[in-house]
Amino acid sequence: MTDLRGPRDDRWYLSLMSPNTRGPKFAWLDPTSIYINAAAFGDLLDDLTAGLDAGAIDVVAGLDAMGFVLGAALAARLDRGFLPIRKAGKLCVETDRVSFSNYSGRSQEMEMRRPAFAPGTRVLLVDQWVETGGTMDGAIRLVERQGGRVAGIACIAMEENAVTAGYRARYPVVTAVMPGSAWQAECNAQRLSSFDRYRAERTFPTAGRTPAP
Repeated sequence: MTDLRGPRDDRWYLSLMSPNTRGPKFAWLDPTSIYINAAAFGDLLDDLTAGLDAGAIDVVAGLDAMGFVLGAALAARLDRGFLPIRKAGKLCVETDRVSFSNYSGRSQEMEMRRPAFAPGTRVLLVDQWVETGGTMDGAIRLVERQGGRVAGIACIAMEENAVTAGYRARYPVVTAVMPGSAWQAECNAQRLSSFDRYRAERTFPTAGRTPAP
């Protein structure tokens, strides 16, 4: 089995992500193929936790839906509890609810259980991908409405625009796609060069081994 892993700043696992083949109403890529491979998922979590200070975080909150996967895994790594922030209408308890515009421009609502934590609780917000920043804005408002403090934001990638620049200025932000990298430029353009050589077989589970070339 050929080892594809290069230097730690190479983020080799990003090349496993697949392009959208379903049309414009879907996100432009699918990062979940990282999660299915143990080596890729492990290195992703290593890279994100290396940039996080567990002592500054009381709880990890994941955004519905794919933020649940990454958020729960990071919570386990950091030895912290996990709080799901859900799409509206899913929780059977009292909630706080906000409206937001998602990456496609559609208006949606999300909610968080009430009460979720004590005032002053430091909350790390986790999503799979931050594109326009609208979904993250809704989560920030929910946390602050209950007196929580946003301890930071973690995701695979945060595309660069005026909203996300504001997040980086206000909060600690940790991303697998590093600002200034070639990966960041491709994310901003919403097309990865690795799409040209994408093969689903490279992402298949390999019992912790690195995917085949």
